[in-house]
Amino acid sequence: MAMNKKKLCRFGLAVFQIVFLSMMILPFLWLILGSFKNMRELSAIPVKIFPEVWSLDNFRQAFEEQPFARYIFNSVVVAALTTVLIIVVASMTAYSLARTKIKGKKLILILLLSVSLLPPVTLLNPLYYMLSNMKLLNSLIGLSLVLTVVELPTAVWFLTSFFQTVPIDMEESAMIDGAGILKTFTSIILPLIGPGIFTISIMTFINAWNNYIFPSVFNPLPKARTVTVALTLYSTETMVPWHLISAAAVVVTLPLVIVVLLLQKKIISGIMDGGVKG
Repeated sequence: MAMNKKKLCRFGLAVFQIVFLSMMILPFLWLILGSFKNMRELSAIPVKIFPEVWSLDNFRQAFEEQPFARYIFNSVVVAALTTVLIIVVASMTAYSLARTKIKGKKLILILLLSVSLLPPVTLLNPLYYMLSNMKLLNSLIGLSLVLTVVELPTAVWFLTSFFQTVPIDMEESAMIDGAGILKTFTSIILPLIGPGIFTISIMTFINAWNNYIFPSVFNPLPKARTVTVALTLYSTETMVPWHLISAAAVVVTLPLVIVVLLLQKKIISGIMDGGVKG
C-alpha cells in the first residue's frame, strides 16, 4: 500500500513537471515556428503547426524595415555597462556592509530587499527628473545608470551573504604580509565569492537586456533605442505583422536562452549558495 502511494506521488509529480515545462517551452517553440511562417499561415484556421516553406525571409525583412542591428548594439552596450557598474558598486557596498560593525545592519539589508520589490513604475518620475537635469535622456550611459539604480539593491543584498562567509582571518593575514585593502579585496576576497559575482552578472545582464519600461520612457529616440522597444515598432494602425515580430523576437531572446541553458548549473549553484549563506 505504501509502495502504491509512493508510485502515485511520483506519477503526480511527473505529470506536474510535464505540464509546467510545457507551459514554459511551448510558447517559445511557437514563437520560433511563427518566425518562419507568413501572415497567411499564422492566421490560418485550422492552425498550421509547421510552415509550408522554411525560409529566412522574415528575418531579412525584419532587419530591413528597422535598423535592428543598431538596436541590438545599443542593448549590448547598455546591458554590459550596467553589469560592470553593478559588479563594481555592489561588491564594494556589500563588502562594507559585511565587514563594518554598525547598528541597524539587518534593517539596512531589509530595506534594500524592500526597495528591490517596488514596482519599477514608481521610480519613473524621480529618475526622469534626475536624467533630465543631468542631460542624459536618450543616452546609453543614462539608461545604464538608471538600470544600475534599479538592480543595485538586489545585488548588494545578494552579495552581502557571500562576503559574510569569508573568514576575516584571511584578510588580516594578507594585510600583515603588506597587502593593502584594495589588493586584499581584489586579489583574495573577490575570487572567493566568484559564484556570487558570476550569478549576479548573468542576472543583471538578462534583466537589463529584457527591460522595456525604462528604455521606452528614457530613450525613445532612434539613436538610443533598445531591442525591447524596437519590437513594438513593426505594428501600424491597421496591421500587426506577427511574422516580423516573431522573427525579431527570436533574434532577441534566443541568444539569452542558449546562454542560460549552457550556464544553468552555475547560475542555480550561485543562487542556492547565496540563499544558504544568507
